[in-house]
Amino acid sequence: MASHRKPRTRVRDSTTVAGLTTVALASVTLLSAQSATAAPAPPKQRIEDVRKRVDDLYRQAGTATQRYDRAKEASTVQRGRVDALLEDVARRTDRLNDARRTLGAYAAAQYRNGSIGPNATFFLANDPQSYFDQDQLMSRMTGAQRKAVTDFRTERTRAAEKRAEAVRNLDTLTKSQAELRTSKQDVRKKLTEARATLSKLTAQEKARLAELEREKQAEAARKSRELARRQAAEAKADAAAREAAGQPRTGDGGTGSGTGGKPGSGTGGGGGTDTGGSTGSGPTAKARTVLDFARAQIGKPYVWGATGPSSYDCSGLTQAAWRAAGVSLPRTTWDQVKVGTRVATSDLQPGDLVFFYDDISHVGIYKGGGVMIHAPKPGANVREESIYYMPIYGSVRPA
Repeated sequence: MASHRKPRTRVRDSTTVAGLTTVALASVTLLSAQSATAAPAPPKQRIEDVRKRVDDLYRQAGTATQRYDRAKEASTVQRGRVDALLEDVARRTDRLNDARRTLGAYAAAQYRNGSIGPNATFFLANDPQSYFDQDQLMSRMTGAQRKAVTDFRTERTRAAEKRAEAVRNLDTLTKSQAELRTSKQDVRKKLTEARATLSKLTAQEKARLAELEREKQAEAARKSRELARRQAAEAKADAAAREAAGQPRTGDGGTGSGTGGKPGSGTGGGGGTDTGGSTGSGPTAKARTVLDFARAQIGKPYVWGATGPSSYDCSGLTQAAWRAAGVSLPRTTWDQVKVGTRVATSDLQPGDLVFFYDDISHVGIYKGGGVMIHAPKPGANVREESIYYMPIYGSVRPA
C-alpha cells in the first residue's frame, strides 16, 4: 500500500522558498541602497551659534562701515582738492595766454618796425617764447619786454606743474571712489547675510534668541552697577581726603557724583556731571554740552555712513556731539581713538569715548554709571546702553 502513495513535490517547495528568499534579499538590498544614498538629516543649529554668527556679521558690517566712512571722507577731501587745482590751472592758463599775447604784441611791433624778418612770423604764430629765447633778440629788448618773457616762462612752468598735480590727485580720487564702492558693497553684503539668517529662524528659535539677548543685557547692567558703586566709593573717599586736607571738594560749582541709575533708566551720571573727580570747569562744561547733544539724538535711527542730523552711525554721532562742544574729531573710530588722552575704564568720566572690539569698529559716549549713549547698529536707534554690552577695547578723553 505504501508504494502506491503519491510522492510529495519537494521541488515546488524548494522553488518557493528560494523565491521568497530572493525577494527578501532583494528588499534588504534595496532598503540598504536607499539608506546609503539618502542624505543624512542636517544637524539642528544651536541658537547660540546663530546668535554668534549674526553678531559677527553686524560687527563685520561695522568694520566695513568705518572703511566706507574713511573712503567717503578721503573722496570728499580729494574732490575739493581736485576742484581747487582745476580752478588754479584755469587761472594760470588765462595768465599764460595773456603773457603769450603780450609777447606776440612785442614781436609784431618789432616786425612792423623792421627789427625782425618775415621768416619770424612762423615762430611767432606757434611759440613766441621760443622766438624771444634767442640771445640776439633778448639783448635788444627793453626792461618791460624782458619781464614779459620772464612772466611767460614762469606761468608756463607753474601751469604745467599744476596740471600734473591735478592729474595725480584725480588718480587718487579715482582710487578713493573705488574703495568707497567696495566698502559700500561689503556693508550691504554683511547686513543682507545677517537679515537672511534671522529670517530663517522659527518662532521658538526667535524666542530663545530674545531670551539670550535679555540675559546678555542683564549681565552687562550688573557690571555697570558694579562700576558705578566703585566710582561712587572712590569719589566719596577722594572728597573726604580733600576735606581733611582743607582743600575744596572736587567738582564744586555745579557738578555731581554721576554714579546713579541703571543702564537705560536715564538717571545715571548724565547732564554734565563729573564721575571720578574731574577738576576745572572747562572739561565739565564741554562734557555737559556733549551729553546734552547726544541725549537729544536718542531715538534717531542708525544709518551707516550718516553724520546727522536725522540719523547717525556710531562715529558720526561721537563726531557731531564733540563738534557741538567746539572740539573737532576725525571721522572714523580708528582715528578718533588716537585723539586726546587714554583713560582706564575705572577712570571714565562723562563725555569720554569708549571703543569696542579688537578692530575698534564701534564707539559710544560715556554718560556715567557704566552707561553710554551710542548708535548701535542697522535696525536700531540711538540709545543708552551698558558699556559692558560689547567687549571694551579702550577709552579716550578728547578734551
